[in-house]
Amino acid sequence: MSYKAIIFDLDGTLLDTLQDLANSVNTILSQKGFKEHPVDNFRFFVGEGIEVLVKKALPADKAEGKYITGIVNEVKEEYSRRWSEHTRPYPGVPEMLDFLQERNIPKAIFSNKPHEFTTATVEALLPGWDFTDVCGIKTGVSPKPDPQGALFIAEKMQIKPEKIIYLGDTRTDMQTAVAGNFFPVGALWGFRPAEELLDSGARILAKSPQDVIDLFH
Repeated sequence: MSYKAIIFDLDGTLLDTLQDLANSVNTILSQKGFKEHPVDNFRFFVGEGIEVLVKKALPADKAEGKYITGIVNEVKEEYSRRWSEHTRPYPGVPEMLDFLQERNIPKAIFSNKPHEFTTATVEALLPGWDFTDVCGIKTGVSPKPDPQGALFIAEKMQIKPEKIIYLGDTRTDMQTAVAGNFFPVGALWGFRPAEELLDSGARILAKSPQDVIDLFH
């Protein structure tokens, strides 16, 4: 099949955000007297939005009710101060985006990150490329794996979902792609293992951004 466009996840797909997310959450956990987590644990905490991230990081008996809301707000505030300390595009991502842009292949971003952080990180760290849409979670946009946001982007592109690659690195991304009838491609350089991506519906696994380029040849 000839693919006409691509929708990207952000964290773990275009940008390596793990260290900054981990540092932000661990800072708040430490302030509250809770145990911090190794950075690598956050590979399995992220992907479903900030509330789920906080719930997974907190002790089980604290991961409920109004307490969660307060912690989420504090994590957001901490992250707003330090999201750019370590976050960078993965190797090969700039070249992949250059390829797509040079060939006028539509591209967009749909993230479970809060919308304000999604747009801020893209503007600061991926400024040289044009995206049809950059969408995070906001009023009127449901978190993945609900494909609503991705389907809205497909409408904006005026391209049928089955002609659009959905590239992501987690179970949530693959479930989103399957639910929306996109072509699911798993990014192996991201946060989760191949088995999870395949079990969740990935049709192809990309070992590097170059593998994504090859899908458009």
